[in-house]
Amino acid sequence: MFEKQLKRMKLADMAMTKMAVAALVAFLIGIWPAARNWVLSVSPWYFLTVAVILVIIIEARIWK
Repeated sequence: MFEKQLKRMKLADMAMTKMAVAALVAFLIGIWPAARNWVLSVSPWYFLTVAVILVIIIEARIWK
């Protein structure tokens, strides 16, 4: 079932989903002081490392 829905998604739909997730995260960081403190206390290199690892995994699945 999920695969059928995913096949109907266009590139713009995926981009809007990613923007919605980013906006939700920004909202939570803005209103929740504990989340803001945690994000600011963690080294940005950890976030970059996680992002690069996730991109590699996704690209590997796409090009398989």
